[in-house]
Amino acid sequence: MIVEQRYVDYINSLEKELPPYLEELEQYALQTEVPIIRKEMQSFLKTLLKMNKPRQILEVGAAIGFSALLMKEYMPADGQITTIEKYEKRIPIAKANFEAHGDGRITLLEGDATEILAGLTGSYDMIFMDAAKGQYIHFMPDVLRLLAPGGVLLSDNVLQDGDIIQSRYAVTRRNRTIHTRMREYLYELKNNEMLVTSIIPLGDGIALSVKKDK
Repeated sequence: MIVEQRYVDYINSLEKELPPYLEELEQYALQTEVPIIRKEMQSFLKTLLKMNKPRQILEVGAAIGFSALLMKEYMPADGQITTIEKYEKRIPIAKANFEAHGDGRITLLEGDATEILAGLTGSYDMIFMDAAKGQYIHFMPDVLRLLAPGGVLLSDNVLQDGDIIQSRYAVTRRNRTIHTRMREYLYELKNNEMLVTSIIPLGDGIALSVKKDK
């Protein structure tokens, strides 16, 4: 584990600095214990955006806006992001960050993601799942409906700090529901005929899925 952490630290040390406003926002998140994507996930996301060039992105879980603003920096110049956030205390902070740095390209939808997803139409080239882990499986039907053929579904925090490989009885009682639902979600990702999925032990685990054209 020590070797693994040293490896992660070394790779992270090679990263270029983010734009100053994102560096500041990242530090704010760390100081106030707001969960944002880890350094290694940031690197993966930047590479994926440059490779895949999605023009319409849907994010489930805005928090204070860090990941949406990061995606804005690396997606095509004509791209648009729609992001959803439920937690009332974080919404004003996300709004202020988007107004200051979003360049009019980020739309924040406030409320429960299950209800909002059900009301969305159209299609998205990329969907980034970064909300309550126990809800991923419930979002799945609408996420598949909204994801364009050939589109990418990126799901963060799917390995639960390693708990996911344990028996449900080996995890704390309060985490058993999340554990069960995440296992269901990963099974669905790997076995749904509409998707091709790779589960990658990066950060707290990510699942990278592509929706088949046919």
